[in-house]
Amino acid sequence: MRKLLVLAICVMALASCQTQKSLYSWYDSEDATYTYTKRGTEETLTKAMAQYEKVIAKQKGVRKVVPPGVNAEYGFLLYKAGKKEEGLALLHAEIKAYPESETFISRIIKQLEK
Repeated sequence: MRKLLVLAICVMALASCQTQKSLYSWYDSEDATYTYTKRGTEETLTKAMAQYEKVIAKQKGVRKVVPPGVNAEYGFLLYKAGKKEEGLALLHAEIKAYPESETFISRIIKQLEK
């Protein structure tokens, strides 16, 4: 009985050491977005857009889908950069991936189309 208790404690201790995989792969998009927001230069915009492209193209997280808000943020940047069709497509992709965002994203779309 004592050996069983020791074995159970060892198994529980080893199980608690297991790392949990992230739901999404963010890469370095948070830092790139922050830098663009603070500086607002063409160079930081290019870096932020490249990070968004990477996040959208290479999802290694558990869910294998684009994280919430990434399509919307990248779509908005594309729209502002003059790539209106691509930007709107990504905004609609955000609604499709996360239906709960429809109220907010549809307001953004209406504002952009004015």
